[in-house]
Amino acid sequence: MTTRTEIRVPDIGDFEKVPIIEVLVAEGDTIEREQSLVTLESDKATMEVPSTAAGKLVELKVSEGDEVSEGDVIGVVEAEGNGSGSDEDRDSEKKQKSEEKKAAEEQQESPKEDTPGKGREREKASKRESGAAASKDADGKDLPPPPVPFTEMGRDPSSIPHASPTVRKLGRELGVDLANVQGSGDRGRITADDLKQHVKQRMESGAPPGTAGGGLDIAGPPKVDFAKFGEVEEKPLSRIQKISGPNLHRNWVTIPHVTQFDEADITEMEAFRKASKAEAEEAGTKMTPLVFLIKAVVAGLKRFPKFNTSLTPDGESLVWKKYFHIGVAVDTPNGLMVPVIRDADSRSLLELAQDLTELSGKARDGKLSREEMQGGCISISSLGGIGGTAFTPIINAPEVAILGVSKAETKPVWNGEEFAPRLMLPLSLSYDHRVIDGADAARFTQYLCHVLGDVRRLML
Repeated sequence: MTTRTEIRVPDIGDFEKVPIIEVLVAEGDTIEREQSLVTLESDKATMEVPSTAAGKLVELKVSEGDEVSEGDVIGVVEAEGNGSGSDEDRDSEKKQKSEEKKAAEEQQESPKEDTPGKGREREKASKRESGAAASKDADGKDLPPPPVPFTEMGRDPSSIPHASPTVRKLGRELGVDLANVQGSGDRGRITADDLKQHVKQRMESGAPPGTAGGGLDIAGPPKVDFAKFGEVEEKPLSRIQKISGPNLHRNWVTIPHVTQFDEADITEMEAFRKASKAEAEEAGTKMTPLVFLIKAVVAGLKRFPKFNTSLTPDGESLVWKKYFHIGVAVDTPNGLMVPVIRDADSRSLLELAQDLTELSGKARDGKLSREEMQGGCISISSLGGIGGTAFTPIINAPEVAILGVSKAETKPVWNGEEFAPRLMLPLSLSYDHRVIDGADAARFTQYLCHVLGDVRRLML
């Protein structure tokens, strides 16, 4: 035998004729107790109405756009039972009817004329009861979180996207910031269709997830009037900053960066470099540690060729390069520039030193050509001359890795018998995790440490 239970609109405070903005179920659905059926929206809040019984929804008496008040029937749920329904359903129904009857009696017994003070007190009490009802259901169970996320509670209410809890949940699942979605509902409310259409447009106008663009929805920066806090001065970005900024942002948000840290013992390398100072001066150049790093990186690319690849725009293939062009980041008065040393594998240390000196000078003078900044296989960003112990450099797409170098420091290192002072160089290798695994990155940095520890290996 089956029983039928009417699902009614619960106590919603002092609101009447509240519009239904979303119907979450359909006639014929099997629903659970406490499952949300519809979403209501008053002038002050949005709330979902849960079912007070479990079973099959045999009648749905409302539709989107209807206006309802407390006690109105939303639908009828039919459940298999012993002819009189479950104890829980009967108790809930009795409790609901009892509360409705009590409310009606109180309304009849209340005096027709009240003093202003008593009227305000009763209004406050009604609001307190409404607030309590919003956090607990008829059985004292906690209701779902408020429709506006707690992270948005401190924001200006006018800046919070207008959407139902269901749409907010869908937005979180899709990774979409609702602030970027145009709502088509009443007062700009965002519907599920609006959200789906927004995602569709992003996918069609951009690239698939995992490639350039990635369909990302990124909230804009906050607008702040800094002048109200004190004296300010606004200066335009340099041309290089304006060009490099969007590229750095694209690379950071579309490439899954991971950084591997290591230390190379360059004690012998530094001794050799200083001993070669006369030969370098005779050749009209300067032998810096960066020259040895370029040689070591070339050796690493030959040993681990996956680091000398680029991912195709569709993310389906790898382009394996047979040449070895190394980009070197140069700090200039106008911003960072990355000239490329071509065919570094065929250049001697002195030739690399000359190329590096020439390209660095042109970069600082703003005379680099476009061709001299293209075609790099991997980049090196050295902050050793400034300081620091480690950092996470941003990959220069379409390259798949970048080597960061910090300031060398003399440290006590155990040699098997005692601690000895050794000059240790910090390395920070950022790599594209879509192409390179962590184990490969660790092997790459270990190999760099191996060849930098004994520069004679660069001749092998």
